[in-house]
Amino acid sequence: MSEMEVMDRVVRILTPFAKDEQALASAGPDTGILDDLKVNSARLVDAVLAFEDEFGIEIADEDIDSVNTVGDAVRLIESKLG
Repeated sequence: MSEMEVMDRVVRILTPFAKDEQALASAGPDTGILDDLKVNSARLVDAVLAFEDEFGIEIADEDIDSVNTVGDAVRLIESKLG
């Protein structure tokens, strides 16, 4: 799976959790999940669970702390996919 495919799927998963639709429309690797997309931290947990389901991976709680941007999420998922 290409990085672009992972990015597209990550953005699609984040869509229902994002409060800033304009930022979502132009989301890229440097887009902040909490700051730019306005996903609150409780909803971020829901998004991570959705990442796990979508990609068939497990994400440890301590790994969630390192996910600040869309790019961070993509890199974490790619590392889990091997």
